[in-house]
Amino acid sequence: MTDREERLSAELLNLIGPAAFLRLAETFGGRRLFVPVSADGTQLTKALGRETTERLIKRYGRSYLRVPLARVHRARHYRDAGLSNGEIAHRLGMTETGVDKIFARMSEKPQKGARQLTLFS
Repeated sequence: MTDREERLSAELLNLIGPAAFLRLAETFGGRRLFVPVSADGTQLTKALGRETTERLIKRYGRSYLRVPLARVHRARHYRDAGLSNGEIAHRLGMTETGVDKIFARMSEKPQKGARQLTLFS
């Protein structure tokens, strides 16, 4: 990820929060997205809700936003939700080896197999 993508991801996380950022990346990641001036009846509003869309409009209205793929953020979220590397790879459109590399580069690695541990608690 480039510095520019990292800055944009951090800005979006701060602006709309982690849950909305995840939905934004899942729905529009990798695309140039036109941010309109009104939230009425837009794809953004359908995907993210009115409040989140209005935040995006206030900051980016009438411009294009290059929505990050946010693979690292999404991979961590999916691992926390208990998905396997294979399931994560499928959702991210990459190989399991690529997912392994994402986790290997993290300073705080999410626990593998957290889903099974919760069965025995």
